[in-house]
Amino acid sequence: MRTRAQRAAFVECEYALRREDDCWVPPLRRDQYRLLSRGRNPFLSFGEIELYLARRRGEVVGRIAAVHDPRFNRHHEARDGFFGLFACIDDEDVARELFQAAGTWLAERGMTSMVGPVNFSMNYECGVLVDRFEVPAALLMPWNPPSTPKLIESCGFTAAQDLQAWEWACVPERPAALRRVTEAAAARHGGITVRSVDLSDYEAEMQRVRRLYHRAWQDNWGFVPMTDREFRHLADQLRPVLRPELALIAEVAGEPVGFSLTLPDLAPALRAAGGRLHRWGVPLGLARMLRASRRVRRGRMMALGVVEEHRQSAVLPLLLAQTEEAARRLGYEAVEISWVLENNKPALRTLRLVGCRRTKTYRIYRRDLRDL
Repeated sequence: MRTRAQRAAFVECEYALRREDDCWVPPLRRDQYRLLSRGRNPFLSFGEIELYLARRRGEVVGRIAAVHDPRFNRHHEARDGFFGLFACIDDEDVARELFQAAGTWLAERGMTSMVGPVNFSMNYECGVLVDRFEVPAALLMPWNPPSTPKLIESCGFTAAQDLQAWEWACVPERPAALRRVTEAAAARHGGITVRSVDLSDYEAEMQRVRRLYHRAWQDNWGFVPMTDREFRHLADQLRPVLRPELALIAEVAGEPVGFSLTLPDLAPALRAAGGRLHRWGVPLGLARMLRASRRVRRGRMMALGVVEEHRQSAVLPLLLAQTEEAARRLGYEAVEISWVLENNKPALRTLRLVGCRRTKTYRIYRRDLRDL
């Protein structure tokens, strides 16, 4: 895909297919173009992508991105390719042609399997929703109709990993389960402090968080280290909506050992904007987005990690407790914790103990490319 018109058709495909789906959160078109821009997306300074469109009688009916991430394969000593940005009408023939095109491109580069959906690494949006399709998506989380996982499975893919979303309700006072777990953990392990990110020292704080991220997440399925440019790009994107009281660093003797980040769930505001901040030169979408953002009553915890040597201590419960307290002060009704790997047993056990409930499942699939 080379021309500006082709790229525009690729971006517009998802809006055309999803515009009637109330649970889908339309991303800003501006951000979608930046995602595909070599100059704007730091992933594309080392990764390769190829974009494919499916047309029927001139009408766009599907799209897919083939993704080669050499850093992932070096880190995992693998030959995995990815697919992402998948959207398709409910038609197995169309889906099959899209996966055939993406798989052929990856096989030509020496890949032996195709994994996804991943846009464009596990550090970005990933997974396909496989249940609770009636629940609106949270901020920066995917939504798709029930036909999407069925189409993927019909094309020879099998489940590789499930990502779980959990939720707790913010009630007038700290839930008894969370209070008991926090007090018991703190009694066993003292010396832990939890503080908010210092926005006046933002650059240094982000470097501390980046080091924490690599230490705490390095053993996770699908993990790949972020480059400094990638991390800085993400931090700059999130800074305008970051609330310091919901961005927390846990320390022991002054050494950072855990981190959590919860953002206001601005999905309803994005839905109100409809994918555009401006229309006909007038900031209609921006006005709608700002108006809807004042009614936000939910948060999304998008990062929660503890370094290995402190995972049995009070760090995780204390991060959860302070986040819950801050969310209540902000008037939130609930916080979605998304996502958590299905094999992260310690984190799942803690979420159950503090009274969270599992709400949604996202799936990443795999297919052998040698049978194309």
